[in-house]
Amino acid sequence: MQVHVRPYEARDLDPIVDLSLRAWVPVYESFARVLGPEVFQRQYPDWRTSQRDEVVTACTEGKAHVWVAESGAKVVGFAVVLEPEGGAGAVELLAVDPACQGQEVGTTLTEFATTWMKEAGVPLASIWTGGDPGHAPARRTYEKAGYTALPLVRYYKAL
Repeated sequence: MQVHVRPYEARDLDPIVDLSLRAWVPVYESFARVLGPEVFQRQYPDWRTSQRDEVVTACTEGKAHVWVAESGAKVVGFAVVLEPEGGAGAVELLAVDPACQGQEVGTTLTEFATTWMKEAGVPLASIWTGGDPGHAPARRTYEKAGYTALPLVRYYKAL
C-alpha cells in the first residue's frame, strides 16, 4: 500500500473520527476483559463519546501538529504530536483504519512524527500505549521504530 503523509485539513475530521473509533474497538474490548465489567463501566462509561471528543479537540484546537496518512484519496490513519516543550516531544494520538492495519501505515506515521520532532530540534521523543492485549500491535510498531518501553502499572478498583 502506498501511503502519503500530509498535514491535517478540516475536511479530514470526520474520516479521522470514524477510523479512530473503529480502530480503538479492540482496545476497549481488551480493557473490558482486563478490568472486568464493573470497573470498565465506571472508568469508561461512554468511551466512544470521550474518544471522539479527544480526537476532535486534538485536531481542532491548534495546540498540536496533526498529520494524515492517505492511500489514494482515502484517509487511512493519523498522528497527533504535541507542541514540543521542555526539550521533549510526544506523539499523543495515533490510529490506523482497521482495514489498513498490518500494512505499515502505523510505522509510516510513527517514523514521520519521530523525524519531524528530530528535525524540529527535539532531543527526546515519547509515545505511550497500553500494556493490555489490545495495544500489542501499537507496542510492536513503536518498538520497531526504536522507542524503548518503560513498563508502568495502573491499578483500578470499583468502589
